[in-house]
Amino acid sequence: MTLSARITGSGSYLPAKVLTNKDLEGIVDTTEDWIYSRSGIRQRHIAAEGEFTSDLALAASREALRSAGRAPSDVDLIVVATTTADQVFPSTACLLQQRLGIHGCPAFDVQAVCAGFLYALDVVYRYVATGASRCALVVGAETFSRILNWEDRTTCVLFGDGAGAMVIEASESPGILSSHIHADGAFKDLLCVPVGVSTAYQEVLDGRAYTEMQGKEVFRWAVSTLGDAVIEILDANGIEKGEIDWLVPHQANIRIIKAIAKRLDLSMDQVVVTIDKHGNTSAASVPLAFDTAVRDGRIRSGDQVIFEAFGGGFTWGSMLVKI
Repeated sequence: MTLSARITGSGSYLPAKVLTNKDLEGIVDTTEDWIYSRSGIRQRHIAAEGEFTSDLALAASREALRSAGRAPSDVDLIVVATTTADQVFPSTACLLQQRLGIHGCPAFDVQAVCAGFLYALDVVYRYVATGASRCALVVGAETFSRILNWEDRTTCVLFGDGAGAMVIEASESPGILSSHIHADGAFKDLLCVPVGVSTAYQEVLDGRAYTEMQGKEVFRWAVSTLGDAVIEILDANGIEKGEIDWLVPHQANIRIIKAIAKRLDLSMDQVVVTIDKHGNTSAASVPLAFDTAVRDGRIRSGDQVIFEAFGGGFTWGSMLVKI
């Protein structure tokens, strides 16, 4: 019997502090209209001092477990996607495991920046398909504000903090139908934090590990690559564009989202958009958007949904899911 990996619960968490475009006018040389016209972002959430990625992950995980009707003791695998881990080690997944009171199951982090959640979900999908896991917790969590240069208006206006989580369980019914993830390190310099503990540890210690982005090039590659990724998912499953109920895209830029929707012949009414309220929350982006649409009743059982994301590396991917 072939097992499928089904999403049985979801949860999310956003820090209490909201930073609006108007607020940013007093921080960096920008305007409210400039930010919104170029990105579609109106506000983002920022983690409080002393609030860390594992805190966000814990809150989202508890909501997902509650949604699935599962206790922490039911979980036999934890995978956390994050670029902003609490510590060099242990992993954020191990920290989350301890705080949930779970003992013994595998727990590890995945780092693929904005495509990280799809990478993590792909790993869980394959664990479940082989029978190695029956109830997994997969989380995307970021405190991306900690790696922003608040004097760089090209990056600091785009990102926010948050977490999203899903419970994935083995099922005889269809769930994740296919997953396609990719990377190309040839473009590593277009979107990156160019320092780390191995190459420039003093800069990290001094708090100068900042995100750098060549915006125009990233935009061009994201539109092209994500367009190809959604066509790849259709071809792999032998389905037509009209059979897709929802697109849940990475929330990086409203212009990218609209371009992908057009390629799929989807009305924007079939696209989950949260970028205006959340900004780009990197690995948390897709699960946050999904949970939002589940909780407000848009995404329902039986719907066919495409997830897609693109991040530094470059990394990218798409996934077809039957809810």
